Amino acid sequence: MAIAWLLPDRPGGVIGYGADVRTPAADVLVIGAGVCGLSTAIVLLDAGLAVDVYAAEPPHRTTSATAGALWGAHLVGTDERVGSWAARTLSRFRELAAEPEAGITEMGGLVASPARVETEPPSFTRGAGPVTKCDPAELPSGFASGWRYTAPVVAMPAYLDYLLGQLLNKGGNLHLGPPLRSLAEAESRSPAPIIVNCAGIGARDLVPDPGLTPFRGQVVVMANPGLAEFFVGERESPDEVTYIFPHGASVVLGGTQQAAATSLRPDPVTAERIIAGCVAVEPRLAGAPILAHRVGLRPVRARVRLEAKAISGGRYLVHNYGHGGAGVTLSWGCAQAVLTEVAVLLGR
Repeated sequence: MAIAWLLPDRPGGVIGYGADVRTPAADVLVIGAGVCGLSTAIVLLDAGLAVDVYAAEPPHRTTSATAGALWGAHLVGTDERVGSWAARTLSRFRELAAEPEAGITEMGGLVASPARVETEPPSFTRGAGPVTKCDPAELPSGFASGWRYTAPVVAMPAYLDYLLGQLLNKGGNLHLGPPLRSLAEAESRSPAPIIVNCAGIGARDLVPDPGLTPFRGQVVVMANPGLAEFFVGERESPDEVTYIFPHGASVVLGGTQQAAATSLRPDPVTAERIIAGCVAVEPRLAGAPILAHRVGLRPVRARVRLEAKAISGGRYLVHNYGHGGAGVTLSWGCAQAVLTEVAVLLGR
């Protein structure tokens, strides 16, 4: 039996700990409590379905909690569906920016490159709105071209709290338990007719899917010395990128994108490099107190896997994973696509 309890200010749902998820009325079991899992569960709840979420880690310990997070499709496989998914999420983020507790801010910023000849802005800016080329004199040392634009920036700890609150207020349940070793084990844990796999990098072993590659990301969280614009600076090495994302009293500094690296332990040498690179861009960061170090594994795949398949007992499995560095950016669009699949499967 799962042990469950109600949060005192959350009248609807339940958070529980245990191996089994046996809510009799559940229509859907969602695996994973990162941004994609929670967003998917909320969209399903809004459609009138009863939803349980099962996860080995609470939201604040998922890869999502490490994200910067600037809207824009990055480090995601070539896929004709990405544009529409990102656009739907952008629209939703701009709505949620009016709700302070969601932690989303429409913010101006600069993306820069060491290359002198950049005729087009980076692809991850596409769809956000007008993009203006910078005068080279505006750029930090080490960068030769750049562009200015505005886009939503998401404070992930606050946003994950917001999503969890939405899940519970709408009557969804979150069950925390041991990591699932296989999809067959997931099937045995819940009688729900639909299982949605939002396991992120965990899908590599859960499915299993050898085509899913972890790209390690490390960030440093510092006290914000008064920054109000984001910065993204590409580097000569594809494994490194310099970024600065202000979030009120704190600022997230990055970063890395190390293919096939799996360590979740912050590396002090990497942290020093991140801080030095960000201070070179924004000297006001020098000496700012360090609040936290975070590491996450982006689930990179040649193509996002979002598809349904039949499993035993007349039940169905819907995959929703492989979002790479764009899980936040694609979250609401993919959630809606999952709902479309589920509605067809349930005949609704």
